[in-house]
Amino acid sequence: MSLKTSREPLITLSGVHKYYGDYHALRDITAEIGAGEFFSLLGPSGCGKTTLLRAIAGFEEISSGVISLSGKDMAGVPPNLRPTNMVFQSYAIFPHLSVAQNVGFGLRRAKMSAAEKSRAIGEALEMVGLGSYGGRAAHALSGGQRQRVALARALILKPKVLLLDEPLSALDRKMREEMQVELMKLQREVGITFVLVTHDQEEALVMSDRIAVMFEGEIAQLDDPEVLYRRPANRRVADFIGVMNFLPAHATGEGVSVAGLGTMALEPAQMPSGPLSGACSVGLRPETLSILYDGEVARSRETQGVIDEVVYYGDMTYYDVRLEGAEAPVRISMRNVVGRDVLDVGARTRVAWDPRAIVAFDG
Repeated sequence: MSLKTSREPLITLSGVHKYYGDYHALRDITAEIGAGEFFSLLGPSGCGKTTLLRAIAGFEEISSGVISLSGKDMAGVPPNLRPTNMVFQSYAIFPHLSVAQNVGFGLRRAKMSAAEKSRAIGEALEMVGLGSYGGRAAHALSGGQRQRVALARALILKPKVLLLDEPLSALDRKMREEMQVELMKLQREVGITFVLVTHDQEEALVMSDRIAVMFEGEIAQLDDPEVLYRRPANRRVADFIGVMNFLPAHATGEGVSVAGLGTMALEPAQMPSGPLSGACSVGLRPETLSILYDGEVARSRETQGVIDEVVYYGDMTYYDVRLEGAEAPVRISMRNVVGRDVLDVGARTRVAWDPRAIVAFDG
């Protein structure tokens, strides 16, 4: 598991624990977050990701361990003296103030002239694409515009770290996807470290340089998005990140025998928990299996199956296919291209797959 960053470390978490009475919310969190990195904390509700974000911000005191920013231990340092700023899920926009007044709220006590404050507000609004919105009433903004105002208000103080607590969760799907791209562009432009809390796997995969997947107060795996998706460290991570087909298998010295697929040899990288023996399971992503149409030849291996279910999404069709020798169907995703028909439930089909796409797990 890669806990260190290839960049210069900006945030260092060393043996961080947090208790609420008897409840152990954070369990020995140890990791580095690099300068200029887009880093995500991903996990289900209650896994500790927001608690960890608030601890970095200084809103939560940790029970033990060390949180360092730029090499300085943050113990006893209040939130307003840390080089961080936070964008909350609710945005916390003041409806009775204008957009410019909201953005400049943090400059109230700054030793700046009125002209300097006005210039800083204008620059922050330009940064988030709201340059002409300064005089608009905050209550008249759309959800996406309120999110941009919250970002501008946080960035105007020029923090080293911007902490984002599920900032896109209140937006509809289309706006959320647009804001994901905008946040990525903004992070590259300003060059500061972003730490994002999200429960949305797709959001984390799209936006992040690295992702820490958390369960029950612990980091289960910390890696870049491609490694997390293609080589999950255990079955729980594999099941949480995206869609994964799991098939029962049995490992021997000669290889792994998989229901519906046969026997094959696997590389060590395909067995994250180490060499396997006896009952186990294997995982394959839907896009690593493909349905073969008439005249198509499998590049690697081929098996037979019957289509149990068809779900059409326009650009993609998802098939649930029951392979010969397997009890449960597997999900297969196929892109809808010109000349490729959508198959019907009950149709017999050939399925191509490659052993290199498999990841094997204990149990």
